[in-house]
Amino acid sequence: MIHYHGIPFSGGKLTHMALVARHAFISYAHRTSTALAAELCQSFALDNGAYSNWKAGTKFDIGGFASWVEDWYRHPGFDFYCMPDAIGGDHHANERMRAAWRNECSPGMWDRGYPVWHMHEPLEVLRDLIVAYPGVALGSSGDYSAVGSKGWWVRMGEAMDVATDDLGRPIKPLHGLRMLNPTVFSRLPLKSADSTNVGRNAGIDSAWKGTYTPKSAYTRALVMMERIESHASSNIWESTQSETHNLSLFG
Repeated sequence: MIHYHGIPFSGGKLTHMALVARHAFISYAHRTSTALAAELCQSFALDNGAYSNWKAGTKFDIGGFASWVEDWYRHPGFDFYCMPDAIGGDHHANERMRAAWRNECSPGMWDRGYPVWHMHEPLEVLRDLIVAYPGVALGSSGDYSAVGSKGWWVRMGEAMDVATDDLGRPIKPLHGLRMLNPTVFSRLPLKSADSTNVGRNAGIDSAWKGTYTPKSAYTRALVMMERIESHASSNIWESTQSETHNLSLFG
């Protein structure tokens, strides 16, 4: 499994050096860090940043996002990008968004994108996306926005029954958005997952206490990433894995 760490990191540019030989998930909302991540990391993926626009109440710049992806998708370290999606919208709104996106990109760029299936959308939509695209990103939304909650696991179980074959193997590569918690991804057959956990907490002094607390944000980032990367995703989906344990692992 590929563990993507969302950037930028708190704690200054030096903290980003902890990403050497790792994997970065770069949001369009923080695209100024793209060149740095591409230089440091083994590989990187690009996020459309729609969530940041939704939170800020601003309009998504689909043309600007297309230009950014066009600049980077041929880079040897590039893995995939998340296609534009309508946060909070229904599946019809997201179908329209994907149609608009197709008009913005070249065939080569289109083929490197993963659509986002939101967990409040019908399971039939997920089934169609798996057939039509090289991979699918799974987004927690609506009543299932709290990753790892009881209701979230029930819905994820339904999604896995659609996204995996009779042996529990994923039909297409699956990326878990905001799912880089070992208590979550270790129970799912994900190809990759991302989180901004390291980026947000490495430079926050109040989040680190005790005699042996690392003093530098760089060292804290290393500690957190090693902790995350010591876990792998599940090989297959088994419905009995839907119970959660050790949710206190990340606080």
